[in-house]
Amino acid sequence: MHDIADLESRQIPGVGVASSEFVDAATAQSKALGFDPAMVFVPHPIQNRTDAEMRVLADQALDAILCLLRTDEGSTQN
Repeated sequence: MHDIADLESRQIPGVGVASSEFVDAATAQSKALGFDPAMVFVPHPIQNRTDAEMRVLADQALDAILCLLRTDEGSTQN
């Protein structure tokens, strides 16, 4: 969250990517920071996935990430 806020403060667009387990934490932290980041959430868990499974998750999230980078919106995507 802090990284995305820093990028945005320097006029560099960014999108946070996290697993679905962290939706509530991301919401709470964004409220605490007073910042509404563009976020994409991928299925949880992450840590036990193979490289091939991670590539599938990345491929599935790519369109949403690119869409958010192309817009000025800071809305949350699933």
